[in-house]
Amino acid sequence: MAETTAGPAAPHSLKRVIGRRTLLLFVVGDILGAGIYALVGKVAGHAGGALWLPFLVAFVLAALTATAYAELVGKYPKAAGAALYANRAFGIPFVTFLVAFAVMMSGVTSASAAARAFGGSYLGEFVTLPTVVGAFGFLALVTLVNLAGISESVKVNVVLTVIEAFGLLVIVAIGVYALLTGEGEPSRALEFHPEHGAFMGVLGGTALAFYALLGFEDSVNLAEEAKDPARDFPRALFGGLAAATVIYMAVAFTATMLVETETLVASTGPLLEVVRVAGLAFPPKLFALIALLAVGNTALINMIMASRLVYGMAREGIVPGAFAVVHPRRATPWVAILFTVAVAAVLVATGDVAGLADTTVLLLLCVFTMVNVAVLVLRRDPVAHDHFRAPSWMPALGAVVCLVLALPVTGRGADVYARAGLLLGVGAVLWLVNRLFMGGGGGLRPGSERRSPS
Repeated sequence: MAETTAGPAAPHSLKRVIGRRTLLLFVVGDILGAGIYALVGKVAGHAGGALWLPFLVAFVLAALTATAYAELVGKYPKAAGAALYANRAFGIPFVTFLVAFAVMMSGVTSASAAARAFGGSYLGEFVTLPTVVGAFGFLALVTLVNLAGISESVKVNVVLTVIEAFGLLVIVAIGVYALLTGEGEPSRALEFHPEHGAFMGVLGGTALAFYALLGFEDSVNLAEEAKDPARDFPRALFGGLAAATVIYMAVAFTATMLVETETLVASTGPLLEVVRVAGLAFPPKLFALIALLAVGNTALINMIMASRLVYGMAREGIVPGAFAVVHPRRATPWVAILFTVAVAAVLVATGDVAGLADTTVLLLLCVFTMVNVAVLVLRRDPVAHDHFRAPSWMPALGAVVCLVLALPVTGRGADVYARAGLLLGVGAVLWLVNRLFMGGGGGLRPGSERRSPS
């Protein structure tokens, strides 16, 4: 039986099995998931035909925060991620817990949004089911893969990444063919939503487009299972962002060129609309299957991240030690996995795609603000080994940008703030219970983050 608390003598620990190429595919696979397949129309609702611009702006702004993560992962390659950085920088147990809980819940809300998206137009190409029924079955399958082991989960992720990238390349090929044959209306790519205007439309669209760019936060929590995180993570992170940027720009331009904005906004499967009107024939059912697998990949990656973060928090004494139990044969944190899927099931039953996606973005924008500040504070805490160092102006600007995008000025609905506040409120209650009745300190154990990986 596995130990219920983790420490230096724990008999079962996470395995270092993830190399640079696999980590790169993990980052790319998370970015090229449900966001681009499901939210293109929602972004068009903010920006109009110029829907490619919010994705471009979001990539530029996300890169600012990515530099902070690249530096911090190299310094502290532990599974606790942003919680570890907050603890090292500020040393306030309650802040550490809220950061960790916000990141964990962002992964669960993201996976829940993907589960809800699973029952839209893409699934409708094959069968009609109540959305909740399809989402619950989908979550069960994702959980089984996660429980099988990190090596098996990442292998599934690699296969799904190749498939979802192929689907996006089909859209790009359709766009190239349309340009060569004179189809579509490229001029539509310069039209903005008349009601929102150019600036507010791009601002609102950028805030939502961040949902498609959250792969680097997920991959941070696999640092302890990477073979050489200090060297491999920055290359995988920036390489993944660069590759996704090129693909996203091409897909967004193709969608707005071939499909009217109103149609994209109304559709739950916007890229399927592109396939249907394309002069370059491609079976709609096959593309719908690819889209379903892409959505599934997003959910799998986010549930892997969330469960590893709960495991990391439990090992450091932030939450009850039972969550640190590792399966003796599969080497997976099975208690943490079951906990995160239970939370996801509640969210799936009570939320919708757009609301859950926007809640994910809001939670992570708050976390990103803290991380950008933390990397500057932690410059006073040098480590012995070499690692990437971000130019100071980039995380400083990143903190300001993330804070602005988290404000209501972006047009985000009050229900999103209420949901995020409720989730953080639940976290605050759990922290208090752990502190008062279970003896937890609410923060990372002093010096634990200094342990070098074995």
